[in-house]
Amino acid sequence: MLLGPLDPQVKYQKSIHTWLMSGVVLVLLLVVIGGITRLTLSGLSMVRWEPIMGTIPPLTEKQWQKEFADYQTSPEFKVFNSHFSLSEFKKIYFWEYLHRLIGRIVGLVFLIPGAFFWLKGAFDRRMKRQVILIFCGGLFQGFLGWYMVKSGLVDIPHVSHYRLAAHLSTALALAAYIYWVALEWKPFKKHRSFDTKQATIAVMLILAIQIIYGAFVAGLKAGKMYNTFPKMGRSWIPSDLKTAFEISGISSLFENGIVVQFVHRYLAYLVLLGVIWLWWKIKKHHVRLIKTANLLLILIGIQFFLGVLTLIWAVPISLGVLHQLGAVLLLLVLVALLKKTSSSN
Repeated sequence: MLLGPLDPQVKYQKSIHTWLMSGVVLVLLLVVIGGITRLTLSGLSMVRWEPIMGTIPPLTEKQWQKEFADYQTSPEFKVFNSHFSLSEFKKIYFWEYLHRLIGRIVGLVFLIPGAFFWLKGAFDRRMKRQVILIFCGGLFQGFLGWYMVKSGLVDIPHVSHYRLAAHLSTALALAAYIYWVALEWKPFKKHRSFDTKQATIAVMLILAIQIIYGAFVAGLKAGKMYNTFPKMGRSWIPSDLKTAFEISGISSLFENGIVVQFVHRYLAYLVLLGVIWLWWKIKKHHVRLIKTANLLLILIGIQFFLGVLTLIWAVPISLGVLHQLGAVLLLLVLVALLKKTSSSN
């Protein structure tokens, strides 16, 4: 059925695309602030989860004293930060509060305009399902965030690296899905190419595993081990790997910081080679996609370089955040490439 210029889907097409892209940007901002929160060790500063009342920060000295007193009951304060003054507490509280606040803003940005477009009849049945999925994904992401923080408020003042990986991975998956839907609302030339599509999916899968291992590295603070490149200390394969496997077996692949860093390092080479291979295939057989492929090649070069600097300088906050952001941008470009090769004109 042809849509006329007054059809709501046509009328609001640009607005819906802008709305979805603003959601992508906000989710990326949420990921960046989340990275800063983690690297500044601020994630356990808010010991309560209050979805509504938590929107308002402490405003009076009495309220701040109450927040600080609650924090003083936490394992993190008792083990690491018993020397903290109120002013020092406010610094770490800021980042966790900002992270949660942006999460709430993301929810409102999707809920309010989404309801408007829905009521105006701009969504067909498929888009309605997509919007519901996005909103449920956002709610689930918020739940995972609290579930992650909760793991560090019981006995050990560290969040579970498994929960951290789940929280980060679902955030990136949500951003990728929103971007995929947004591309459906912006016309662009598509080039059906089965082999390029399959190659793109393969690289995306490797990148997804690498992102998960990046979260493991962060959760286990494995980035501060073996801060040398290209070798780990004096060896390509350190002797500690054998010891780790002898002690923990297969679980060391997920729970030993040295092994996790080793896997993350060599997965980086695999992602790099995968992108180069994908770029070569496109250059040779599908030159119409070369601009996207060139962007992908540039991004992987920057990302690899950032990863090396992050490692040898023992994860400074700025580089750690940029490296995490680089992974997201790589993922989004792969999503765009997949979209361009998944449909015919």
